[in-house]
Amino acid sequence: MQILAATDFSTRSQRALRRAGLLARAEAAELAIIHVVDDDQPQRLVEMEVRESERMLAELISAVSELRDVRCHPMVVKGDPFDAIVRTAAAQTADLIVMGAHRKQLLRDILVGTTIERVIRTGHHPVLMVNNEVNAPYEVVLTPVDLSDASANAIRAARTARLIDGVRLEILHAFLPVGKGKMSMAGLDQADIDAYVSSERQEVIEDLTAFLLESDLGGLGASLHVEEGDAFDVISEGVDRMRPDLLVIGTHGRSGLLKVLLGSVTEAVLRSLNVDILAVPPARRQ
Repeated sequence: MQILAATDFSTRSQRALRRAGLLARAEAAELAIIHVVDDDQPQRLVEMEVRESERMLAELISAVSELRDVRCHPMVVKGDPFDAIVRTAAAQTADLIVMGAHRKQLLRDILVGTTIERVIRTGHHPVLMVNNEVNAPYEVVLTPVDLSDASANAIRAARTARLIDGVRLEILHAFLPVGKGKMSMAGLDQADIDAYVSSERQEVIEDLTAFLLESDLGGLGASLHVEEGDAFDVISEGVDRMRPDLLVIGTHGRSGLLKVLLGSVTEAVLRSLNVDILAVPPARRQ
């Protein structure tokens, strides 16, 4: 297994290094640690930053306890951070990219997206965003499922990265009973409305169970949760209620201007929820 961890020497990225070290040690994986130096500045400054970054990486590897006994390969790369990370992940044939939570910059986030969001949208690798302090391996994992190939692929990627082995796995699906509003407007009794919603929920549970079986994900020993509401609200409430260590979510591919300007459930999750998040891009078409 090949893991690529990105660091900007901040506290946020140090958490990511510690998590990457735990994962690499557990799987006897190789860990490449990358720092990107902005090359849009005078060459003399670039070379000075490269030398200083190489020194800091060496010190960091020696100082972080989770990196001991891990095969670490420090790398200093020149360029734009998100592009350099994506290129390096491809060159290293990384199975997983690990990054720290982003620093919020409102206007830039809205127009361009954070570095981690751009890595997810541009690359083809699962990206683990580490938000929280690292104390132990993951024990509770929550994965929202929308009955799409993207959500099935996310679970497969988490399984391949050994992130759901031996954990308590909770699978969550949000649904909206389309006839509920019309029934309320028509003045039907609340008991009839509740019976309709219950019937819809049971049908969705059956669909979810069939989807997991058809996707070869039926033997995970997961608990299934089907909750009424908007997808992001249901996910947010699920995180508050179940307190997972890790949230696993798939992304849906977009192209062109839509990729930059349109929000998504995944982007809202990345920006809003205080939990480690594995975001998995769509599988490459063969």
